[in-house]
Amino acid sequence: MLKRLMHDHKHIAVLLNVLKNKQMRLSEGEAINFVVVRDIVEYMQGYAERSHHPVEDIIYAYYLAHKANNSIDKLSEEHEVVTAASSALMHTLNLILNDIVVAREKLIADFAEYVELQEKHMQMEERDIFPLLAKNLTEEDWQVIERQCQDSLIDDPLFLDREQQAFDELRSYLRNAEPS
Repeated sequence: MLKRLMHDHKHIAVLLNVLKNKQMRLSEGEAINFVVVRDIVEYMQGYAERSHHPVEDIIYAYYLAHKANNSIDKLSEEHEVVTAASSALMHTLNLILNDIVVAREKLIADFAEYVELQEKHMQMEERDIFPLLAKNLTEEDWQVIERQCQDSLIDDPLFLDREQQAFDELRSYLRNAEPS
């Protein structure tokens, strides 16, 4: 389960690098492909926020209930902040894609906030949460957790190695993008 979460983080990092590149180009006055940006945020909302984060929340709640003493669940709170930033960025992107004028500075700021929140969040999980879980949860704990996570687990709609139509343009962009 932890391996899957780390694998997801690698994929999310790839997408955050694309967003950083798009933000940089936008701040330099270049045109960018807003459909690719929207697809990345849509992926994050559809997969990361509806499967990845809920699985993390279930695992951490189990840890708090069975292994920790009086700990506060800051992980779920952080997921809510990331979700709010995602919604704000998606709202701005939808305005742009519907030909509604949005200040370039607002879009650049929304990009920067979103990417920074996501990166700091993943760094905190990888530095603090994941090692804590790996150290303290037993194989039996992981079996219980896996059963609890079944309703939240969905297949990755972008990075899974099988024929899918979701995110075709984004998948094509990632295949053809220059390494950064």
